[in-house]
Amino acid sequence: MTETISYEITGTSGEIEFRKYPALVLATVDSAGDDSGFNLLFAYISGNNSTQNSISMTAPVITSQQIPMTAPVVSDAMSMSFVMPPGKKRDEIPDPLDSRVRIISIPEREVAVIRFRGYAPQDEVAATEVRLREGLEATGIEPIGGPFLMRYNPPWTPGFLRRNEVGMEIKR
Repeated sequence: MTETISYEITGTSGEIEFRKYPALVLATVDSAGDDSGFNLLFAYISGNNSTQNSISMTAPVITSQQIPMTAPVVSDAMSMSFVMPPGKKRDEIPDPLDSRVRIISIPEREVAVIRFRGYAPQDEVAATEVRLREGLEATGIEPIGGPFLMRYNPPWTPGFLRRNEVGMEIKR
């Protein structure tokens, strides 16, 4: 069973859940708008790193569009990230051997999320993002940065059992 990162629920508003996440370390790859980064990240946690040791898989897998919020530009650039095991600091994570994999630290933060089930097709993700943005605006909560998709299940999980979430960091 894949370990899931912990969080504290700090409130709700309709279908939006507010969460406080601890500081995290991510292995991240930029990709061309598909899941091609998955193989690079999986190789990294499978031993393609400076210690040649495997690293436990942790859920969720996070993908985010790299589109500046102020630019009305459509871009296929995205990043995909694997969350490193909870409680690990950057200096406890082995360096990748592939330069396309970056290790980054994310400070503690509060995130607003909407959960949905299924295979996370782009139209469903986009519709969930719109609901999240509208819900935050209605409550007067300011998002920080762009939205991201969190997928919790392995590829062989049937769609009706899959857990997905669209999240945005917030400032309250």
